[in-house]
Amino acid sequence: MPSFLRVQAAGLAPFVMVASGSALVMASAGMPTPFYPALQAQIGFSPALLTGIFAIYAVTVLATLLIAGSLSDHLGRRPVLTAGFLILALFAILFGQAGSVSALLGTRALQGVACGILLSTLSATTVDLEPAQAPGLAAICNSILPLLGLGAGALISGIALDVLPDAHRTVFDGLAAICLIFAALVWTLPETSPRHEGLWRALLPRVGIPAPARSSFWRIAPALFASWATGGLYLSLGGQIVAQVFGLHHAVEQGAIVALLAGAGAVACFLARRLSAPATLRYGTLALAIGTALTLGAIGLHDLRLYLIALAIAGTGFGASFYGAVRSVVPLVEADARSELFAAIFTISYLAFSVPAVLAGVLVQTFHLVGTATGYGCVVIVAALAAAVLQGRAAA
Repeated sequence: MPSFLRVQAAGLAPFVMVASGSALVMASAGMPTPFYPALQAQIGFSPALLTGIFAIYAVTVLATLLIAGSLSDHLGRRPVLTAGFLILALFAILFGQAGSVSALLGTRALQGVACGILLSTLSATTVDLEPAQAPGLAAICNSILPLLGLGAGALISGIALDVLPDAHRTVFDGLAAICLIFAALVWTLPETSPRHEGLWRALLPRVGIPAPARSSFWRIAPALFASWATGGLYLSLGGQIVAQVFGLHHAVEQGAIVALLAGAGAVACFLARRLSAPATLRYGTLALAIGTALTLGAIGLHDLRLYLIALAIAGTGFGASFYGAVRSVVPLVEADARSELFAAIFTISYLAFSVPAVLAGVLVQTFHLVGTATGYGCVVIVAALAAAVLQGRAAA
């Protein structure tokens, strides 16, 4: 191999490893979803409590982002990544053995801590390690790989539930083993964020937005909200919709719905890489609004084919909105503020991902599934259109 290719390969390997870690973290977030109906039948808990199991994960992610989101800017990337993967491995081992409501709540809280630590740190490290010969690759990976991971995690669990006799333990023991490997491999990476003072001040709960990116961040915040609220809609109600409205009861079918949404988003990110960030955002927010409106129509008509097409359209909006938002703000900050910025990005994202979904879980008892999904979808449509208007004004 020529020397210049060896240099490129050596520089690409750490980047690929860290980017793969982002996909793994989001896969772990999608993996529990197909197991909930089986666990609910096995343990015997109410739909409201199921919402609580989802909520405790989201709350601990948010709390961790607020307290420790910028930790790696002060302690270095490697020790923080190792701690995060070890905690995620512990979650996987315990969740695979969970047989009670208290165990599910405790393990999901543990997962929230791990994901909160890893989300901002992995995203920042991906930008740090971006190969010089491939500018813009980090932004693409930070948008595509979490979506692919989310969809792959749900799909893997769905397939395992349908074909493996002890799928619960097998899937999560496998996840634990992979996390332990990542925790060790982290120390082969170059350290891209040397330690510096200010750690204790940084641990005060807050959403820190670096000054150079502040005005741009608040312009793209509605797009972040609209995109991740869409993800929350299909992760919280998607399985019930395909089962009750369309009669699809296999776990793999329910996992495939999440995979379709996330996969369409990943494809949209890849295709949008040559577009400007504002153009990507405009497309994403409009696709979210149109796709969500069409899914509501499909639910009302009980038309599965229309639902899948609409879901794919909404998925492209999900991916393009997030990708455009990331591209708009990340280039504005220096390396030692990236973890803090990504913590702010994921704080908005997880608020949108969790709060509407938790409310939907409560309201479904009163307004039933179709009424709740319709109300949730209308909130997504309004948020997406508001984000589109905001982007249009910023471009004018």
